[in-house]
Amino acid sequence: MSSKMVPLRALAHARAGDKNNTSNIAVFAYDPAHYKLLEAQLTPQAVAAHMAGLVQGSVKRYAVPQLQALNFVMETALEGGVNGSLNLDGHGKSWSSFLLGLEIALPADAPPPPKG
Repeated sequence: MSSKMVPLRALAHARAGDKNNTSNIAVFAYDPAHYKLLEAQLTPQAVAAHMAGLVQGSVKRYAVPQLQALNFVMETALEGGVNGSLNLDGHGKSWSSFLLGLEIALPADAPPPPKG
């Protein structure tokens, strides 16, 4: 079966947060029909590879199927955190946008991404 690559942002939206030197990104499928596809492809390893160079520690994933959401917790990620970092994005708020650029394989038989 063939598939086409689409950016994650075509299938989901995301929200970033932080605590000290830990960042988290919650990814929410627009369409519940895409949740299992995201769950299969958005592994901690895939997110860690996409965030390489930013995240120095582990990446853990927590599934929240009731919300069609995946929450990624990334340790040693903010160069010491808001109060300890000279980074312009000490909170990591732009990271959700960066993660939404990750390419997802959308099978030919999957529902199309929402328009808009």
